[in-house]
Amino acid sequence: MQQDMRVRSTAQIAGHPIHPMLVPIPIVCFIGALLTDIAYVASAEMMWADFSAWLLVVGVTFGVLAAIAGLIDFLGNRLVRAQTPAWPHLIGNAVVLILAIVNLLIHTRDAWTSVWPTGLVLSAITVLILPVTGWLGWAMVYRHGVGVAR
Repeated sequence: MQQDMRVRSTAQIAGHPIHPMLVPIPIVCFIGALLTDIAYVASAEMMWADFSAWLLVVGVTFGVLAAIAGLIDFLGNRLVRAQTPAWPHLIGNAVVLILAIVNLLIHTRDAWTSVWPTGLVLSAITVLILPVTGWLGWAMVYRHGVGVAR
């Protein structure tokens, strides 16, 4: 890719794209919520249900921030929108965020009804979508050079 053909990130701090800095936080939180949901179902220890709820709060918060930065990149540069994986990445991550918000609302109920079965199923579906959207994001960076300084 030539210097003038770079696909720059619109949302950046000191030349560093914001979106890839934020996305690991919700990913880890959503995986953690699945693991703590499983631990709660296996043990019925209230602590695990509480951990799930807090992980979802942090994951959704940083997921919204990452989505805002990603949307700024997506809408701010037509070259980003032109990349093949851009739309499926956007839609997939929007689905993840919506599922996580619904899951967070479910987790506000008392422990047993917040986790089994709906909370656990939503956590599992969310985590199963993440590798697909992660792969698409990886393709945008490593194959199409989105946000890469050359």
